[in-house]
Amino acid sequence: MLVSRVKEVMEARGFTIKQLVEASGLAEETIMRARRGGGTGQLGSCTLQTLEIMANALGVKVKDLFEEVE
Repeated sequence: MLVSRVKEVMEARGFTIKQLVEASGLAEETIMRARRGGGTGQLGSCTLQTLEIMANALGVKVKDLFEEVE
């Protein structure tokens, strides 16, 4: 299972939701959904394109936005 690390990466990079909205052009709800995941931290309905946009705005690689857990 892939688990969202968006919140952790945002905090480490000093980004607020508003700043990421401005930097990425994504909707606030999209970023909030990625931050909280699918209830258990799962990435839920985030597409690869959405993750790529967020990663670029945060200055990280897409793989940094999630981790695989058993």
